[in-house]
Amino acid sequence: MSAQAPQGSELAKLRADAQADARALKADVSELDDAAIGLILSRARSHYAWQDKPVSEEQIQRLYDIVKMGSTSMNGCPGRFVFVRSQEGKERIAKSLKPANVPKVMGAPLTVIIAYDTEFWTELPKLFPHEDRRHLFEGKPEYTLDTAYRNSTLQGGYMMIAARAMGLDIGAMSGFSNKIVDEEFFTGTTLKSNFLLNIGYADESALFQRLPRFEFNDVCEVI
Repeated sequence: MSAQAPQGSELAKLRADAQADARALKADVSELDDAAIGLILSRARSHYAWQDKPVSEEQIQRLYDIVKMGSTSMNGCPGRFVFVRSQEGKERIAKSLKPANVPKVMGAPLTVIIAYDTEFWTELPKLFPHEDRRHLFEGKPEYTLDTAYRNSTLQGGYMMIAARAMGLDIGAMSGFSNKIVDEEFFTGTTLKSNFLLNIGYADESALFQRLPRFEFNDVCEVI
């Protein structure tokens, strides 16, 4: 059922409340300090080995509740997430992995299949109720797939940062067969896998030195 878009005074109040909340947020926290930025990006590392310490259902729920607030095109929210903790689920994922990646997944307390729904646009009346934009996607599979893939990748990035912000460690992975994952988990659905994300508490003894990065002038231009 389509959501009823607010109108008139109700819409005006909702907009005023949203604007006030945005101003209040900036008044409370104008920017993150270097320690917080270090935790989520500048000093954070991708991990390959894990402590035997579980990620709880409460943490998983909180993680999603953070991720769902991240921006996507037209609020389409094409990302779909399969949180795999069981041995049976991990073994199904393992069928898709390059050999070197099997212990990384099997040792992680949680592996998330970051996926996307190719029919995400059918939910736009609920998620974008003030204007019907389904016509932009209906009968246009190439544009639909591009939008779903790009925005689910963005949502996966939100999950990586959100997990780190919650004190968890992560290791994203693309060394697997999307075809096998899709056959194992999404047969008969409109979902397709994007990438895998291991989440847990890292065993830092597996880390090596940080790899090089480009400097600003190597890859950036201001015009």
